[in-house]
Amino acid sequence: MKLDLDPDQLLSTTRAVRKRLDFTRPVPRELIEECVDLAVQAPSGRNRQRWHFLVVTEPERRRAVADIFLRALPLATGQPLTERDLWRMNYHRGSTDRVFDGLRHLAANIHRVPAFVIPGVEGRTDHAPVAVQAFTIGTDFKPAPRIPREEVLHWERW
Repeated sequence: MKLDLDPDQLLSTTRAVRKRLDFTRPVPRELIEECVDLAVQAPSGRNRQRWHFLVVTEPERRRAVADIFLRALPLATGQPLTERDLWRMNYHRGSTDRVFDGLRHLAANIHRVPAFVIPGVEGRTDHAPVAVQAFTIGTDFKPAPRIPREEVLHWERW
């Protein structure tokens, strides 16, 4: 399905869609491959391209992934919230309630997800530096040459 949105509209209106997921439709393999082809265009420090994507579509394996998600959910506390975090999270009335309502909906339906695409990174990532901001000169943007999709996309097992 193509949406009639320009890039600015897409990037400024797209939010979490947990409650809008269509659990009844299988995700075509070609669509997942297209998404991975786009994902690997992300910058890669020193061009290492250490990313991998595990696709899980088999029902028994999807149930196992759903079970891991549900068991991990109560353990996911993240970093302690600062006063500024809380202020931002609650700046718009009800926004935090909507976030958690969407999360509850996903948790109740996670077993129905037709395909999981699980990202992974080779090697350790603790203490990895993070670039905060970058500026560019010029407009000559084009896809970067990348290692073949078959090297980073794994179906059902890795």
